[in-house]
Amino acid sequence: MTAKDNDDPAAKPGLHPRNRHRLGYDFAALTAAVPELARHLVVTPAGQPSIDFADPAAVKMLNRALLLTDYGVHGWDIPANYLCPPIPGRADMLHGLADLLAEGNAGVIPRGERVWALDIGVGANAVYPLIGHAEYGWSFVGVDTDPLALANVKHIVAANPGLARAIKLRQQMVTDNVLAGILRPGEKFDLTLCNPPFHASAAEAAAAAQRKWNKLGHHAAKGTGKTPPRLNFGGKSNELWYPGGEWAFLERLIEQSTGIAKRCLWFTSLVSKAENLRHVETALNKLHPCDRRIIPMRQGQKQSRLVAWTFLSKAERARWRENRWAEPGVAHTTSPG
Repeated sequence: MTAKDNDDPAAKPGLHPRNRHRLGYDFAALTAAVPELARHLVVTPAGQPSIDFADPAAVKMLNRALLLTDYGVHGWDIPANYLCPPIPGRADMLHGLADLLAEGNAGVIPRGERVWALDIGVGANAVYPLIGHAEYGWSFVGVDTDPLALANVKHIVAANPGLARAIKLRQQMVTDNVLAGILRPGEKFDLTLCNPPFHASAAEAAAAAQRKWNKLGHHAAKGTGKTPPRLNFGGKSNELWYPGGEWAFLERLIEQSTGIAKRCLWFTSLVSKAENLRHVETALNKLHPCDRRIIPMRQGQKQSRLVAWTFLSKAERARWRENRWAEPGVAHTTSPG
């Protein structure tokens, strides 16, 4: 399939043309697959079914239904207070990464287990590996500092025969490290991906949750009967904030990418705050990558961007593709080496 397959002129603006959720949610199909979702349904002023997106339990049940109906993932769940990410936005990032790989591959998206991606901060939800494997057959190594998050992903993988081969897990033992100390001897990855912690402190994360709660119309005024969640859509500290915020995390990621410069085709990360792009550009300019990309992303009113960089020359990238992707008849490798 080429990167432009499935373009749809009627598609909802913002989401990627291959995004399964670009035309909205089929709540009849979702509740048929996961009946527990029905008790979370509400009716919008326009008379359409929806859920209360400020209710973490409703969002979690919606995610479970979407992952089952659209990606074939059974038994998805996360522990209380862990991040419950929106599925459409996570899918969009993966489609953008697929286009990035296709860009240097004659427009053809490389598929199958031979494509290895390193998910930095896989969390308890493992949404990137689950969607990436379902859509493109890619293999993933998910990394996190939190052993409880990794244990939850192991339960998800165990509930889905076939995922054990495609999704491997590792714990980052040094909390200040991002990429350092993760790769094993001889390993190479076609992609790294990351959705950095957005906030600089727990207080900043809580304030953002309150603003989002208010924007959704749930003001914590007397008589409403509702109080704001501790953190919007859940999230442990390592998922939502990092000392210095998103930029500090990105700076560490960029610095440590030089340590494995020739062992990864494309380093990538989501950048949520537009003002951080200039910092990213400054950091990359110091390291002189061979190429870089800024890929805009939008979901509704929310805008973000995907930054990508490589230390491989065009000739090195051509050899990389030839060695790892160009022989469809060769048996798939079971490791990223």
